[in-house]
Amino acid sequence: MNRSPLLLVFALALAAAGCGKPRPDDIPVEVSAIGGPAEAADPSRGPIDTPQAVRMYATAQGLVRFDANGQIVPGLAQRWIVIDDGRSYIFRLRDATWPDGTPVTAAQVVTSLRRAIAPRSRNALAPFLAVIDEIVAMTPEVIEVRLRQPRPDMLNLFAQPELTIFRPRQLDGSGPFRVAGETDDVLLLSPAFDSSDTEAEEASEPEPAKQVRLRGERASLALARFVSGRSDLVLGGSFVDWPLVGIAGVAPANIRTDPAEGLFGLAIVDRAGFLESAENRAALAMAIDRSALTDAVMAGWSTQETLLPARFDSAADPTVPEWRETSLEQRRALARSRVRQWRGAHDGAPVRLRVAMPYGPGATLIWGHIGVALIDIGIDPVRVPPWEDADLRLIDDVAPYDSARWYLAEACQPCSEEAQAALDAARDTTDLTERSHRIAEADALLTRDVSFIPLAKPLRWSIVATRLNAWQGNPRAWHVLDQVRNDNK
Repeated sequence: MNRSPLLLVFALALAAAGCGKPRPDDIPVEVSAIGGPAEAADPSRGPIDTPQAVRMYATAQGLVRFDANGQIVPGLAQRWIVIDDGRSYIFRLRDATWPDGTPVTAAQVVTSLRRAIAPRSRNALAPFLAVIDEIVAMTPEVIEVRLRQPRPDMLNLFAQPELTIFRPRQLDGSGPFRVAGETDDVLLLSPAFDSSDTEAEEASEPEPAKQVRLRGERASLALARFVSGRSDLVLGGSFVDWPLVGIAGVAPANIRTDPAEGLFGLAIVDRAGFLESAENRAALAMAIDRSALTDAVMAGWSTQETLLPARFDSAADPTVPEWRETSLEQRRALARSRVRQWRGAHDGAPVRLRVAMPYGPGATLIWGHIGVALIDIGIDPVRVPPWEDADLRLIDDVAPYDSARWYLAEACQPCSEEAQAALDAARDTTDLTERSHRIAEADALLTRDVSFIPLAKPLRWSIVATRLNAWQGNPRAWHVLDQVRNDNK
């Protein structure tokens, strides 16, 4: 049921008024992840939201995983080597157990990974896993992942929540936590002890301070819970709900943002009518005042005008759109003339564009600026839900790894045949130098084609209690529950 904004503000104000002393250190860490319930979910059946991903990462590990800084560290694999010019990744597994105490075997790891890359898999990473040729158990402790082409960035994919190793029926893994209890709205997690740590495993009761209580809920409820002193951590914040942080009265010392990299902008998903030509698609890109758009949501939110935020593995610097050096007034004047020209050639037919966006206060502010910009150049904008057919769709994705090809492949939905061919060539070549040149070519072609309209960097935020002294911002905007506290302080 939708609640009125006034009721929401009132509820948050009441919660803020109830703020008390900081929570003590000797009780479980209370975590709210923004989204739906923190229920078990199979990534191979479709995309998982933030609470599901946080639960998966807490109860299951990949071959490798991210640490608090977003760096690659061992997971189920205690060590690995890369051979055959980057085409073969060999992982030696450590001793690990499932929640029932049975050992994790190499064959089970292979089966889990094969499910993720199967032709019918709906895993969100599936398009980037097609490079995997085969996954085999070489010994009971060693597996090999063979690639069709070298990919220096594969470890970052193996560290994603979508590639954690779990049993498909039970949807459980090897830790770092075990599910100690579950109700309709909260999940109690206790540390999963190493199989060699017999004394810890034989302990009758887990130490409360090392437990975590995880729930998935709306941003408004998560913030109300935090400011009333009933939680320690809010994860998964984005531009959609950022204005609620100010309404809730969260103390500045508790507000953390990530230096997230990725795509935030408008994908051109229907090229019919006015959007058939690249010149007209460029008119939309020229019309939007990016600084005003981002400042309306959060002061200091970084804008973006190029598809690539950095060179990465491209042979050239990011391609700059031709209009970048002109003023906003000049851009909009040119955009208006293109709209008038198209309407004149089509008997004065109006230009009506559907823009798919999520709902939430921050999204509404973004919509307001996009809508005003389009109206200013003579276009009738219509806001539609994210799941409906649209002409433009707002994309807000954090990059899983630092590769220019990820940005370009995500921006090509669809793109010109020439740009797609360059992307395919970059994917298929076995020569890394050739790959970098094909990526640079695709960047230039996609920019010229105006397949995607960059607006800003992704905005990601967390609300963090001061007792969680190990929380670190990172480009992946990913935070693991077993690394938010430094218990040796």
